[in-house]
Amino acid sequence: MKPYLAVGEVLKPQGIRGEIKVKPLTNDPMRFEDASVLYLEDKGAYTPLQARFVRFDGSAVYLLLEGISDRNAAEALRGRLLYVDRAHAVELDEDEYFIVDLIGLEGVDSEGRSLGTLTEVMQPGGNDVYVFLDKARRVETLVPALKSVVLSTDIEGGKMLLDAKRLQEVSVENEV
Repeated sequence: MKPYLAVGEVLKPQGIRGEIKVKPLTNDPMRFEDASVLYLEDKGAYTPLQARFVRFDGSAVYLLLEGISDRNAAEALRGRLLYVDRAHAVELDEDEYFIVDLIGLEGVDSEGRSLGTLTEVMQPGGNDVYVFLDKARRVETLVPALKSVVLSTDIEGGKMLLDAKRLQEVSVENEV
């Protein structure tokens, strides 16, 4: 599992004092109110920065970061991701997972057939949709993330077990 989780993307500087506009990449943007340390990644190294929550405006969050004191420094962060370390991440309920931990799992149905590798988790609204890619067959399978479909998720083992019968009813295959 990755030790850091992306929680926001820097969209642009705001004003002349180093404030940045951030697009939250989390289900709960209010977490920025409590985030006192955020990390920037550079070539695999994560640098901690003291963060000060400023305000919300619509779906954006505005922050000030330690060492970013003018518009030029804020501009240099445009497009960069902000992270939290796993120790300070939101606690998940049982049977909840961070998307970053699901990506890369092998999907296998209850009859032993492989669906390929989970490459994306779409969030269209009602429930998430898992996208599995079978490169050998050149097929992409879309699977709704329903408890009746997903029998088990083994992050450490790298597998997600899916009900074969329910897959026939609810999944969609597309050629890629």
